[in-house]
Amino acid sequence: MILFGLANGPNQPNNHSPESQEEFTPVPLPPDATIIVPVRNTVLFPGMIAPIVIGRPASIAAAQQAVREERPIGILMQRDAHIAEPGPADMHGVGTLANIVRYMTAPDGTHHIICQGVQRIRILDFVNDKPFLAARVLHLPEPEAQGPEIEARFLHLQSQAIEALQLLPQAPQELVAAVQGATSPAQLADLAATYMDIKPEEKQEILETLDLLPRMDKVSRLLAQRIEVLRLTHEIGRQTKAALDERQREAVLREQMAAIQRQLGEGDGRAQEVQELTEKIAKANMPPEVEEQARKELRRYERMPEGATEAAMIRTYLDWLVELPWDLPEEKPIDIAQARRILDEDHFGLEKIKQRIIEYLAVRKLAPNGKAPILCFAGPPGVGKTSLGQSIARAMGRPFVRVSLGGVHDEAEIRGHRRTYVGALPGNIIQAIKKAGARDCVMMLDEIDKMGRGIQGDPSAAMLEVLDPEQNATFRDNYLGVPFDLSRVVFIATANMLDTIPGPLRDRMEIITLAGYTEDEKLQIAQRYLVRRQLEANGLKPEQAEISDEALRRIIRDYTREAGVRNLEREIGRALRHAAVRIAEGSTEHVAIDADDLAAILGPARFEDEVAMRTSVPGVATGLAWTPVGGDILFIEASRAPGKGGLILTGQLGDVMRESAQAALSLVKAKAGALGIAPEMFEKNDIHVHVPAGATPKDGPSAGVAMFTALVSLLSDRTVRSDTAMTGEISLRGLVLPVGGIKEKVTAAARAGLTRVMLPARNRRDFEDIPEEARSRLEFVWLERVDDALAAALEGEPARTSESGTQAA
Repeated sequence: MILFGLANGPNQPNNHSPESQEEFTPVPLPPDATIIVPVRNTVLFPGMIAPIVIGRPASIAAAQQAVREERPIGILMQRDAHIAEPGPADMHGVGTLANIVRYMTAPDGTHHIICQGVQRIRILDFVNDKPFLAARVLHLPEPEAQGPEIEARFLHLQSQAIEALQLLPQAPQELVAAVQGATSPAQLADLAATYMDIKPEEKQEILETLDLLPRMDKVSRLLAQRIEVLRLTHEIGRQTKAALDERQREAVLREQMAAIQRQLGEGDGRAQEVQELTEKIAKANMPPEVEEQARKELRRYERMPEGATEAAMIRTYLDWLVELPWDLPEEKPIDIAQARRILDEDHFGLEKIKQRIIEYLAVRKLAPNGKAPILCFAGPPGVGKTSLGQSIARAMGRPFVRVSLGGVHDEAEIRGHRRTYVGALPGNIIQAIKKAGARDCVMMLDEIDKMGRGIQGDPSAAMLEVLDPEQNATFRDNYLGVPFDLSRVVFIATANMLDTIPGPLRDRMEIITLAGYTEDEKLQIAQRYLVRRQLEANGLKPEQAEISDEALRRIIRDYTREAGVRNLEREIGRALRHAAVRIAEGSTEHVAIDADDLAAILGPARFEDEVAMRTSVPGVATGLAWTPVGGDILFIEASRAPGKGGLILTGQLGDVMRESAQAALSLVKAKAGALGIAPEMFEKNDIHVHVPAGATPKDGPSAGVAMFTALVSLLSDRTVRSDTAMTGEISLRGLVLPVGGIKEKVTAAARAGLTRVMLPARNRRDFEDIPEEARSRLEFVWLERVDDALAAALEGEPARTSESGTQAA
């Protein structure tokens, strides 16, 4: 490093003169003798001013006599700085002749002289050594060298000196001006050598170099080395300062946080945190592979700075590992009688479903470690699928947790995100396990048919491993990165539709279908559960409000039309809120709601019995339909008008349903003679088939029988029985083919107040699935051919047809 600084000038006052010091007898010297002052590790160049501390008696005597006699002195550097009393042989032969600008004595008694170099000298011989050294010297004038080489070296040396000064943090402006104002190459070389941070021996070598070119080259070479060191030092200093500033800021913040924690009594932070995590890992009873991973991450966490970003990620990861229930709790015995009692308390009806659940629990009791099937409750909304899962958990004495899969379209929702992502978390399965706090919980996978597929992957494919008893014992979540055993979890899925569940996933589950409730079942459910639940929800007591059975039946029949009981519970809640208002106002203490009060409370009836009205004219038949929310009745209306024999289909019908209408018309034309229908009627009339509720898309082949019956009713002018509904697919040979959804369709017929249903004979296998109440209320007609449907559905004898025909409603 270069050390620059300017000494005081010669015009400053002399604070201490030699006379103020101890008396010293002058020594007579020859006229050509020069007083010599030896110095340690100091080289004075001509033209330079430098302070020199003198402490040896000989040096003090020499300086004082030089001041009194106004003589110059010779400054020579010792060869060995450790010699206390140097002699002629202990000093270099070349030095500098200097004038003493000032002599000072400091308050501590030390003596100082400020010298200005004049010229280089060489020692010829010494003439005196007591009490100080004196010698005859040869004055060495500066060479007057000029030329391009000198000028080039001068400019290069000047630029080097300026660059070195710019790299210094606090360079004196006077020195910069001196370098810029130098005109003599020798002066510039001596100036640079004076203030350059190099060894004294190197400075002495420059002083002894009399030729100007070699001297400037030596100074330039040494200065280039120092500039390179300065550059590196500057860069290192800048980087170190930036790092220190950041670390200092972090250290201050950590110290402040530690002080706040101490004030709050929260301990010293990191050490206590690591100790707590170590204890939690030891108590978690993790598998060896997982425990090794946890301790490895804990060691990394312990070595990290407290403010590091990754430290928070590792801490969160360790929290998940230690809080997951790795240890399997003790298996609780399953009481089959109690389980049956719990199911009966929580649900009315559903006898076959309850029996299958009891069988499932019995197998789990006899083989706790066996691979039990994955149950999937499929059925319309509001029939109690989720509550069945809660009842199973109660019967098994295990915690219940629900995972909603509706709308999930990212595979990471099941398997979790990798820890490299910001805000990563485990998947819903692991989160649910942690929430339940037990590895053998009952997990309800709700709305498994509503999962979608997005650009982030297919979550239904990720569910294959979760629901496979052969694979889920080593389920690996992307966030955890270690296997977790799901084999003891009781998985129960729910779905409204099975068509949207991929085949491989459906194959892993045992499907248990729940049909809609009949009117009597809904009444029992309302009496046992819904009214009591809504009384509590609205802050009422049983003695303050009641709803009669007839009012409940009216609500079921006239205000709701659904497979489940959700809307029924909402309407009961509306009625009880009306009672709550009257009781809160203080106008009465008891409210009894009867059937006649419903119009004022709930408004006019939303649904009416349209069957008799719509089937009182020819051309209208009642069909049965399956929907995702249960069965429903479907009206098929046919009319004819003068035309050219075209077929018009309306009601937003799908392709399959349109084909059924075409097949029904073709079959009617083929049987026209046997049915007493004039062939000219098809040529001179257009036939219009309409299915009401045109805003609702409809499709499927099961309306074939109803369309055929409606067309025959229209063209033969005979009405269809108002108490009869029908379903079935037809063929051009007149056969009635089987269809699906028989249980839901028959339940809808009973719910709509019909008394007869006509079903394909090949659907007799589904008769046992129909609820007992619906079977007892309905008359079943089994159809082999379409002729059986006409014989059972049409009323009266065939009417005489005319050329123009009549239009049916």
